[in-house]
Amino acid sequence: MQNEEPIPERRASGQPVGSLRLSSSRVGRWIIFSALALLALAVRLPGLGERPMHTDEAINGYITGELLAGQSFHYDPRDRHGPSLYLFAKPLALICGAKNFADLTETELRLTPAIIGSATILLLGAGVELFGFTACLVAALLFVAAPLPVYYSRYFIHETLFVAFTLGLILSGWRALRNSLSGAVWAGLFAALLVNTKETFVIHFFALGLAAAAWFIVSREKLPSVKVIGVAFAVFFVAGILLFTWFGQNWKALADLFHAVPHLSSRASGEGHQKPFPYYFSLLSPGYVLWPLAILGIGEAIASLRTGIRALGLPLAIYTLAVLLIYSAIPYKTPWLALNIWLPLMLLCGLGVEGYWKRFAKIGGHVAAIIVIGALLIFLGQRTWVLAFKAPADPKNPLAYAHTVDDLLRLPARVEECAKEKNLKQPLIAVVASDPWPLPWYLRKFPRVGFWQPGQDPGNADIYITSAQASENLEAKLNDRFPEFFGLRPEVIVILWPPKASSP
Repeated sequence: MQNEEPIPERRASGQPVGSLRLSSSRVGRWIIFSALALLALAVRLPGLGERPMHTDEAINGYITGELLAGQSFHYDPRDRHGPSLYLFAKPLALICGAKNFADLTETELRLTPAIIGSATILLLGAGVELFGFTACLVAALLFVAAPLPVYYSRYFIHETLFVAFTLGLILSGWRALRNSLSGAVWAGLFAALLVNTKETFVIHFFALGLAAAAWFIVSREKLPSVKVIGVAFAVFFVAGILLFTWFGQNWKALADLFHAVPHLSSRASGEGHQKPFPYYFSLLSPGYVLWPLAILGIGEAIASLRTGIRALGLPLAIYTLAVLLIYSAIPYKTPWLALNIWLPLMLLCGLGVEGYWKRFAKIGGHVAAIIVIGALLIFLGQRTWVLAFKAPADPKNPLAYAHTVDDLLRLPARVEECAKEKNLKQPLIAVVASDPWPLPWYLRKFPRVGFWQPGQDPGNADIYITSAQASENLEAKLNDRFPEFFGLRPEVIVILWPPKASSP
């Protein structure tokens, strides 16, 4: 087997570049980043099940419930994503004791992104050899405290996993480029996980390709051996196919993945989610403090070229700008997509602090850098408390996008109360609405629930739940019932029609 060369830390004149002294101890480094990962998990866990389930979370929960019940994963190229979220969520739910959709809880589902979001900090610890201790420490602190990573690490959707796998690919891909066989194995695995997470992997593969090309130009390194490239692609294809077909149970998923490309292109035009070009700039700019730090990081990356340091600063800057501009240029925008920009932006901020720390050490630069980062963490922590814990479903919350409102939490208890009033042990419930989600989640404890589109005849039922539009076509069935209104999403209601007063 080919011997793998150890990958040294970045050095200039024989000294670590911009790194704190603690970084000289490998054990000390892992103690610090492990402690930060545990702190991140402690931040993410409180009240994990209190926020209402967003529609996307409810759909992902339903798919997880199907898998728990023994069904295989079926990829839907029109409006679903890959299986990696469920690959981690299913065993965790089983450990928690869930056996089907009705058993699941919000907390059990959200544990998956909470744990993986916290584990991302351990990957940042592994990134010290690429970006330096100070840069990774700053990025880790921002991941612990900032609203965007905290909020979506408590959200049962794919984005937190996608960001973790992206960072894993960056780290292992760099090692593979340095002719490391183990790096090639991990790079192939992380690339496969990205494909199995979201279709936006095409954006990141393109941006990472640009960054890799820049690295070869700057470093003048040779291409990795054919053996290393072959191992990376072999792992990528084998792992990717196994995961996407749910371990060979659904081979049709491979063809469906190609069908997703035209749909992804059409959806990029907006489909009702159009936002202006600067949307992500404003979303990523709490107090407009991060952008100056990121600009300092770009300056540090450029300065490294003049000093002859073969660092990852310039490729990182290229990757950051590429994903920022591509996501900004696409009309379709949702706030959780900003997490993909947040990752490299935080590393650039870390490089900016690192450069400041190094260049102005003799005139109190260390003290100034600590004060700036400390003030930024306090400000971000306060924003996190408001956005992720105090008002996570408030329509004014920029991270709560088309979110289920708190009022819907009253609905399951009211349905159960109606059933008890009429002595209905298993009430027959008919839901008539064009977009009923997340009602399937909130009605999962009731075994006899059916769903119909407006205009369809749901037949006779004990309890009806309708949209305002659907109720107009069901006057005969809803006669003598008194409507009760519940908020579903901002400016969207559903109507509960309890059993008739005269029913036995």
